[in-house]
Amino acid sequence: MFQVSHIHHIAIICSNYEISKHFYSNILGFPIIRETYREARHSYKLDLAVSDNQQIELFSFPSPPARPSRPEAQGLRHLAFAVKDLAACIYHLNSQGVSTEDIRLDELTGKRFTFFADPDGLPLELYEE
Repeated sequence: MFQVSHIHHIAIICSNYEISKHFYSNILGFPIIRETYREARHSYKLDLAVSDNQQIELFSFPSPPARPSRPEAQGLRHLAFAVKDLAACIYHLNSQGVSTEDIRLDELTGKRFTFFADPDGLPLELYEE
């Protein structure tokens, strides 16, 4: 029987590796598992821990194409991260120069959430547990 236990990783291709590395590891606080330079591809791969069994793989490639539109392009719409204290997370992001949208209320669950963007404009969401 086919059964998925969890999402293992999410892969993100960035336009500026050092800026995105700083954003995901220092501002968002995801611990670095390993960093690899792949000479044949002229590409970095940075593995970041989101939880005990979930990761973000951050890639750099020479001249990657831009995302078609935000956030309604066909395909992945956004990434959502669960947080315990939405207000504290928003304060932290804003203090680091990261703009966040106004807090919204999920009409189906009654939970609060907000959106912000990574350095390449990838839409990210904080969803309060």
